[in-house]
Amino acid sequence: MTTITTPRNRGDRPKAGRVLTYLLVIAIALAIAVPVAWVLLASLKQKGEFYGSPWTLPEGLHLQNYIDAFVTARMGQYFFTSVLVTLLGLVFVLAVSVPAAYVIARYEFRGRAFIEVALLAGLFVNVNYIVVPIFLMLVGWDRALVDVLPGGFFIDNPGVLSLVYAATSIPFSIYLLTAYFRSIPTSYEEAAALDGASRFQIMTRVMLPIARPAVVTVILFNFLAYWNDFIIALTLLPGEGKTLQVGLLNLMTAQKAAADYGRLYAGMVIVIVPVLILYALIQRRLIEGMSSGGVKG
Repeated sequence: MTTITTPRNRGDRPKAGRVLTYLLVIAIALAIAVPVAWVLLASLKQKGEFYGSPWTLPEGLHLQNYIDAFVTARMGQYFFTSVLVTLLGLVFVLAVSVPAAYVIARYEFRGRAFIEVALLAGLFVNVNYIVVPIFLMLVGWDRALVDVLPGGFFIDNPGVLSLVYAATSIPFSIYLLTAYFRSIPTSYEEAAALDGASRFQIMTRVMLPIARPAVVTVILFNFLAYWNDFIIALTLLPGEGKTLQVGLLNLMTAQKAAADYGRLYAGMVIVIVPVLILYALIQRRLIEGMSSGGVKG
């Protein structure tokens, strides 16, 4: 028996596909939003409210949990350390990756192919697997400088942690920016050169604004990697100057023993909120970087 496909049937297939797509997107959004909303509500509950149903709304806005987490549990100090380390890491990685990617994309020089292969190889190195060699190397440097710096310099130093973050994320950053720079026509640079612009001016005033979506993508991915890191921060900052993720683990251990979960969830909110704010600010640029080419029109 032959099935006849009418124009109406053919039109129903794309419509059904769109409905399934919308349902899938809604399901994914709920899977992300519901846990975040639950943590936010739990952070406003008092200690006794956790013994009932976990889905009940808080009886009031118990903001004392945030005060206790920020001050008593020292999450404020850890928050400042995380912000400092993350911002320094982003500055270091952009200062190296942007000019390096532009040079690799636009200039012919001896050894360029080898450098590109080395950068590609760096993409397959998981930094969590080499954190112990990095730690031993930094300890060795501190031992070599013990006469000059008895208290040490490389271990328990947020600036050094930022450099480690930047160094381990440079291959990905250069790879992404190089591909974007190569997608931009050379006519922009030629026109700027005719106007008397130097190479540095061409890179900073012409190419960098065009490549802004790619730069924003690099910033977001590296921000998430630095902000959410736990193993490297735990290893290289063993003293009091912990990052937020390490401090959250200490808070979790302490509050589980005390059965004071409100303060624990308040600490989780403190960790989550900066990521949500950053994504809300740059999501449009991020989508442009993923979906568009180097030149529009």
